[in-house]
Amino acid sequence: MIALYRPGSGFLHRAPAGVKLAALAVGALLLSLYPHDPLSVAVALLVVLVLFLVAGLPLRVPLVEIWRLRWIVLVLAAALAIFVSPVAAWINTGRVVAVLLLASLLTLTTRMSDLLAVLHRLLRPLRRFGQDPDAVALSISLTLTTIPVIAGFAERVREAERARNVRLGVRTAVPLLVMALRHADEVGDALAARGIG
Repeated sequence: MIALYRPGSGFLHRAPAGVKLAALAVGALLLSLYPHDPLSVAVALLVVLVLFLVAGLPLRVPLVEIWRLRWIVLVLAAALAIFVSPVAAWINTGRVVAVLLLASLLTLTTRMSDLLAVLHRLLRPLRRFGQDPDAVALSISLTLTTIPVIAGFAERVREAERARNVRLGVRTAVPLLVMALRHADEVGDALAARGIG
């Protein structure tokens, strides 16, 4: 669900990573506190879509991101619609989608090295408590960059299923787990070769 950086020259690409990270935090806070009616949620989603266009990204990019979120959206919306109300389902699901799209926009317009540098500065006070901010920042960045890699592995497994005209169902987890563990070993070897960890 976390998209990879796409090069560009738009306003959001040029904005400092720290400013964008702070804006994401403020935006997430406002979205969790403010929209209490269906119209304001619709406006918030529209604003997020406009931000994608301001970033110089085509409209299909946020639509693809929403498609990636479809199971979260469907499960959350269905549960809220059944147990609370359809209006609550729209408001709360819209909030979640807006925040996730903002996070996606951040990773689409910000190099991971820039985010890592910001995280390193933010985590520097942890040194007083015996924690290494470099290690923590590296762990966070590796986690963020691994998510789309694992999503790519899942897509490869689905493509293999379609090519062989089979449905593995729950057993899909086995090849996915093998590929993820192999990737983890390769990352570990690469870090060890550089004297990290």
